[in-house]
Amino acid sequence: MVNKSKIAIIIGTRAELIKTFPVMQELKKQKIPYYFIHTGQHNLQNLCEKFNVKKPDAVLTLEPEKTTKLWSKINQKSIGFALLNVFLIRKELKKLKNLKYVLYHGDTMTTSAAAIGSSKLLNPFKKYKNVHLEAGLRSEKYFEPFPEEISRIIAGKFSDILFAVSKRSKNNLKKYVGKKNIIQLGNTVVDSIHLSFEMAKKNKTKRLNKEKFALVVVHRHENLKNKTRLSKIVEIISSLELPTYFAMHDSTEKQLKTFGLYDKLISNKRIKIIPNMEYTSFIYQIKNCSLILCDGGSLQEESLVFNVPCILFRKATERQEALETNFQFLSGLKVKESKKKIQEYLNPKFKPLPIKNPYGEVGLTKKVVEVLKK
Repeated sequence: MVNKSKIAIIIGTRAELIKTFPVMQELKKQKIPYYFIHTGQHNLQNLCEKFNVKKPDAVLTLEPEKTTKLWSKINQKSIGFALLNVFLIRKELKKLKNLKYVLYHGDTMTTSAAAIGSSKLLNPFKKYKNVHLEAGLRSEKYFEPFPEEISRIIAGKFSDILFAVSKRSKNNLKKYVGKKNIIQLGNTVVDSIHLSFEMAKKNKTKRLNKEKFALVVVHRHENLKNKTRLSKIVEIISSLELPTYFAMHDSTEKQLKTFGLYDKLISNKRIKIIPNMEYTSFIYQIKNCSLILCDGGSLQEESLVFNVPCILFRKATERQEALETNFQFLSGLKVKESKKKIQEYLNPKFKPLPIKNPYGEVGLTKKVVEVLKK
């Protein structure tokens, strides 16, 4: 039976689904069918149920539980696996005879595979448009973060329609990809955060602590594989003088133990190791915490939405707009400067200056769907 969907959405990771589910919900609301392709990079079953989006129409790789560990490592096997998905995506898209748009999100290995697999390079007679959601972010450094910066470059090169997240991102695209259909939209994560926070309130989610507390997430490849960088991060975290909750990834715990740093963390009575939370609960904690310490780009965006001070454990960031506020600090892994900034942020007299979110306001998802309806 021929599938008549005019839109294909390709997703591999939880972060991609989190930022794309508002689009999927809006398509469903407007009764617009779409074909959901899952590469298998992460297990998405629980999130699909949580956000009330349909199960994937196609899963391209091994069972997600088995492939997640493979994809989480940057090595020859994971890169080979991504290349395999290029051709699996191409094969899957050929089943869709009425296709008008192929949408993919962000900067993961799945993003690269989707951009290449659906491109004119491999499909010279294609009639559909390639659409990149969350386009134009650039750190200007190939390995900070890696492989995300390279994935963004690939997606920019092979996409026909690029939804830029900000004015800066739009300018980046004009500079690097030239004359393409660039639409300055904003970031759909704004809608994701709003919807998730409302879900958390409805579920009567409780704060981690009734008093002021800090929230820590560290998972970036360039930090976990470098003992010096990870040691500095632990030193900065250990200096905190308020209850601190470290949402621990398996890979982070493993590397902390490998480098002999885990015991230093757990010996600190102010630091509590907690498992990763599901997204709606996590958003609720971000809204209610006093300080975020992280190395992820999405947390930068969430910090902006809620005006929560953020210490970024990186040397470069693609979300440079966020640094124009007075409550986000790119630490460069400098211990002394980071400790000083923490004291500034936790001073009762400190107030985040109100800003207009450079990534847009609630409701921008509808603009994406309007383009996909054309």
